[in-house]
Formats: sequence, C-alpha cells, structure tokens
Amino acid sequence: MIRTRFAPSPTGFLHVGGLRTALYNYLFARKHQGRFILRIEDTDQSRQVPGAVENLLDALQWAGVQPDEGPALGGDFGPYIQSQRLSIYREQLNVLIQKGHAYPCFCSSARLEELKRWQVAHHQQPRYDNRCRSLSPVEAQARCADGEAHVIRLKVPTEGEVIVNDLIRGTVPFPCSQLDDQVLLKSDGYPTYHLANVVDDHLMQISHVIRGEEWLPSTPKHVLLYQFFGWEPPQFAHLSLLLNPDKSKLSKRQGDVAVEDYRRAGFLPAALINFLALLGWNPGDDREIFSMADLINEFSLERVGKSGAIFNIDKLRWMNGYYIRMLDDEQLYQLCRDQLPAVSTLPVEKIKKALKVVQDSLITLNDVSAKTSYFFVDKLDYTQSKTNEWLKTPEAKVIFPALLARLETVTTIDGHSFVEMIRTLINAAGFKGKAPWMAVRCALTGEAHGPELHLLVDALGQTMVRQRIEHALHYVNEHTATGQS
Repeated sequence: MIRTRFAPSPTGFLHVGGLRTALYNYLFARKHQGRFILRIEDTDQSRQVPGAVENLLDALQWAGVQPDEGPALGGDFGPYIQSQRLSIYREQLNVLIQKGHAYPCFCSSARLEELKRWQVAHHQQPRYDNRCRSLSPVEAQARCADGEAHVIRLKVPTEGEVIVNDLIRGTVPFPCSQLDDQVLLKSDGYPTYHLANVVDDHLMQISHVIRGEEWLPSTPKHVLLYQFFGWEPPQFAHLSLLLNPDKSKLSKRQGDVAVEDYRRAGFLPAALINFLALLGWNPGDDREIFSMADLINEFSLERVGKSGAIFNIDKLRWMNGYYIRMLDDEQLYQLCRDQLPAVSTLPVEKIKKALKVVQDSLITLNDVSAKTSYFFVDKLDYTQSKTNEWLKTPEAKVIFPALLARLETVTTIDGHSFVEMIRTLINAAGFKGKAPWMAVRCALTGEAHGPELHLLVDALGQTMVRQRIEHALHYVNEHTATGQS
C-alpha cells in the first residue's frame, strides 16, 4: 500500500511551503488509494512552541488536507509524536552500535566550534574530523559508564559513494568523502532528525518520502542508515523550493509565509490549495483551475519539476477572486457575515443582496467590509473629493429633484426600471455624458466607483434609494447656498 507522511516540527505555524509538501503527499496517497500520515518531529525541544500541534491540525483541516493517521487521530503505527518514541530510537540505535555502524563521541561544543573556525580559515568544508571514531569499544563504553557527556555518531564509510535514486531528480551520487559522521543521538538523549525519521518511516511502513529539496543533501546519510539496519528504503522525491519574485527563498522577511497569514487575509482554502498545487506541478496543459477532486485524479510525481517555483501573490489574488465569484449566496454569506457591521440588526436577505452586489469585485473576503460599507450606514459621507465634485455638477441639481418627483408617482421600482427612469430624465433635460449617472451613483454610495447601478438599487431597496437621493439633494443645496467647496 502507498503510505506517505508529512512530518513538520511544532515551531508555531504552518509554512505555505509545508502546506504544499503536505498537499503533494496527500494527493499522491489519495490518487493511489493509500494512506496519508501526520507525524510531529519534536526532537529539537528548544524550538517547540506551545499549541503548535493543535495549530498544525487546524490549518490542515481548514485547507482540506486531512491526514488518515496522526496525533489526535490515532492509527496502528503510533505514537505519532517523536518525543513519545524515545525508547524505540534507543533500541534501534543500540543495534547500530553493536553492528559497528555508530559510535560515542565525547568532543565538547567548544572543541567543535574551534575545529569549525580552523576549517573555515583554511578554506575547508566544515565537518567533524572523526576524532572519537578511533576510540576502542572498551574505552568508549567505560567513559559512557562514568557519565561523561557524549553524542552518538553515524560511522560513514570513508571511500566510495552513496547513490540516491530520486523520483524527481533521477540518480544523484554523493561521494562519501563529502559526508561527515552525522550525530544520531544528542547529549540530551533525544535523537536527531536523521535517526528518528528513518526509524519512523520504516516502522510506519512509509512507501514514499516526499519532502523539500533542502533535505536532499541529508538523504545519503539516510540511505546509509537503511543499509546498516538492513531495511528496504522508501522511494524518495525531493520538491523544489518556493521562491520570492527575486528568486530568493520564500521567507518571513519578505512577506507572509504562514498559512494562517493567508487565512486571516481572507483567502479561501480552495484557492490557496489550487495555487500551491501549481507551484512545482503542472497538468501538461494550460488549465489553471482545479478542485481537490481534480487534483487527486490528475496528480503525478512525473509532472513535478526540479526548478524553484515563484510564489506570485498576484496570481493567488486572481485565483482567490475567481473562487469567491463561484460561491453561492449562502456560502458567501456564511463566510462574510463576521466581516460586516450590525449584521444582527439587518434582515439576512438584505445582507445577501448586498454581498451579491459586490461579489464580482472581491479579491479576498477582507475586502467585504470596505466594499459594502455604504449599505450599513444611515447617512453617507459626501465630502470625498470625487464624490463632492460629481454631486455639485449642474446635472445633479436638475436630476435629483426630478428623480424624487418621479419616485413619488410609483409604488414599486426595481433596478432596471430605476435606470430607465434616469435615462428618461436625462434625455428630457438634454444632458450628455456621464455626469448625471455619476451624480446618482455618488448619491447612493458616497463613492465614484462601484457595482452596476441596477444591482445596487435592487440591493438598497426603494426606501433607502429615495432617502439617499433626498440626502444628496440636501447636501447639494446646503453647500451651494453656503458656497462651500
């Protein structure tokens, strides 16, 4: 069975690059009727953030990338948090030591720092010099028994090369001379990522390790561990980095990188997932819109590229606008209701009409408040320069009284008949150009730009339309009489 995993560290937030990695693992597993596992790699205790695991689970659920097994989910291969598996790592590490593939290292941090400085000064690649590798087993065991601080290191072959077969990058050779004796167990008793992830991937029967390319240089050490344990390694696939437009690595210094940032900014999970899926994978044609079901059906590692993918926020914004436009009235209302003022005092149907009017202009859900503000106030502010300018045109002074008089003669009116009413009045007055239309728009919204007039009128309702034309006429007369600008 295909079994994939997403194994983040609980450092506080889910990076969008991490979500893409989780997504590709999820899609590959679903495509092949497999299982997708969430595992928390918390062996670096100094980097833990309280609540991070819960935040990760919440972010994945929001995005629709739901694990089959993991913390709080259960499964047959737990525990799924590495700090709860320390005895397992110790047992497997003892196997390596007994086979002669690992050894204790007693070098202090001060010595290692001095070694690194010397190597850098002499233009050498910083790496451990294998000083403790030559200690006899008897001496090493005695020093461990005396309680001397130590770590356990992997004994890497000094000759030859390690071959990594990658489903995306092909065959990648690594000379053993470039690999150092990696720490497997730290002095605090916690394993490093390298030991823990290999042991866990084997015991959890992971078939495919799909992760970021930053782990590719470590993979030969993992391949060695599989060889030393006598285990069949999984298949590896290393994903390209997400990049800023300037080709630098996507980082917090240059903008939002957390899934929660985009969630708070009003992006829809379907849009973010669609966008991230196309950052590194392509369907082989020009299609850009994919539902999760589409992605599951079409995804393949063969179409995942090697090159870094540019995180184009403008493309994400375009895609999010598309998904907002696809929402039905009820979906839009449920997503936006908390963004609107005084929602509880207005009829739901009126709110839905207001949202429908602005729906096509929304890029994110956070645009709703500003786009619909004129629906939820009793009186508008007409002092904006453009609004003030259009309201004080000669056309406005003629159209407003005529429009109010005509409105008194009808019992009901909808958006289209209101527009025809204005057109009739404009023709009767002999006006040309857009001035009368802009004056009416500004009277109804306080803004010079917005949705189509007939939609606006239908959403506001006849009573509010009349009140706003009256208010605008009063504003025009007052400011004309006083000579105010």
